[in-house]
Amino acid sequence: MAFEKVSREQDYSKWYNDLVVNADLAEHSAVRGCMVIKPYGYAIWENMQQQLDKMFKATGHSNAYFPLFVPKSLFEAEEKNAEGFAKECAVVTHYRLKTDPTDATKLIVDPEAKLEEELIVRPTSEAIIWKTYKGWIQSYRDLPILVNQWANVVRWEMRTRLFLRTTEFLWQEGHTAHATKQEALDETRTMLDVYAEFAENYMATPVIKGVKTENERFAGADDTLCIEGLMQDGKALQMGTSHFLGQNFAEAFDVKYTTKEGKQEYVWATSWGVSTRLMGALIMTHSDDEGLVLPPKLAPIQVVIVPIYKGLEQLEEISKIANDIKSNLEAIGISVKFDDRDTHKPGYKFAEWELKGVPVRIAMGPRDLKNGSVEVARRDTKEKETLQISDLPNKVSHLLKAIQDNLFLRAETFRDNHITNVNTWDEFKEVLEKKTGFISAHWDGTSETEEKIKQETKATIRCIPFDGKEESGSCVLTGNPSKRRVLFAKAY
Repeated sequence: MAFEKVSREQDYSKWYNDLVVNADLAEHSAVRGCMVIKPYGYAIWENMQQQLDKMFKATGHSNAYFPLFVPKSLFEAEEKNAEGFAKECAVVTHYRLKTDPTDATKLIVDPEAKLEEELIVRPTSEAIIWKTYKGWIQSYRDLPILVNQWANVVRWEMRTRLFLRTTEFLWQEGHTAHATKQEALDETRTMLDVYAEFAENYMATPVIKGVKTENERFAGADDTLCIEGLMQDGKALQMGTSHFLGQNFAEAFDVKYTTKEGKQEYVWATSWGVSTRLMGALIMTHSDDEGLVLPPKLAPIQVVIVPIYKGLEQLEEISKIANDIKSNLEAIGISVKFDDRDTHKPGYKFAEWELKGVPVRIAMGPRDLKNGSVEVARRDTKEKETLQISDLPNKVSHLLKAIQDNLFLRAETFRDNHITNVNTWDEFKEVLEKKTGFISAHWDGTSETEEKIKQETKATIRCIPFDGKEESGSCVLTGNPSKRRVLFAKAY
């Protein structure tokens, strides 16, 4: 391909940015901090979206849509939530432009078109949704409400990176209302489990499930659960969160229901979401110096067929067989691209589809046709084998499963080999300098200690793992008593 490649070892950040652009996933837009998601990148996001949507609906949720704008008074109603997002808010103050009286070629804000109340461009939708729920909920018969919306949000970021952190991004946000605390707690955990299942079974990305500390908790939540992945450069990435909101938003918006016994009670709430940040996770978990490596379950194109020929006569011969192969594979649910472009040579096509991460490549020329065989290459290991055309549907189906399984196993092995137990502050700092992933260490449970560690090392507590065992020890920084280890890491 006609661009200069930078390896992960040379410059991981540049490798990532170059890959996103060169693989035609996304590019920077005319709006600073925002991105254009290109068709190939959006096709991957669509596959993610469609699968997650099925999983949400299988757990009883329905989709709805709420306004992009939130009146400032509503946004302020839940104080912790408002305070938590205040620095990231975009605010609409006027509703009209007019021609500049001093220069007819320019437009200016019409000072007479000032809004009576300023509007916040949603950084998250709890406020507008809970104002709406007040009108939907009167009695226990109206509960639970299990709603999700696919939307865009705006969080004004000063330092952006494609997919990982942009001013505007796409996501889904679930917002549920329940009659009891236990129902809401169960919902919070159920949706985290859905995210974990999606990450591991579809993205082939192993994750650690846990709870956030108070410092890292979602603003306005009583508890935040999360899934954390580990990228190839040893940094952690928060891939999804599920929040137990308690009765905070119900109290802020006076959302009560009448119980079976005729009493008035505040509703219990959850919210949960994942975003196009998952695209960044997918790229950084599996890809290599040659380009994307996509798990077959999410790849827009699972198999590409590249003809090798001289002249139109050979191309016609190969095309007939290639289209038969394409039809047979598509009949069993495999997505196939026959790249019969006559504007590029096979070598160029091989490099292009390797860059775009297509899991399986089939190459076929006149000699292959005579033998009734094709060359099949897998993207993850770059291994090649010759297969009989008659065996392709069965063999390719099994090969795609093997690639999916191998990508997960490879990422899991990397993750497990990059979790280090440390017991002293010197060990902690030494491991961080080597960028070796998660650090499992004792913490005394105080926000002050957590903040001091963050200031001194830029490492944060990613989560308190669910599967961690109670274990007496001493805090890695203060030496104070600790009941269990937590996971630290530098993170995106």
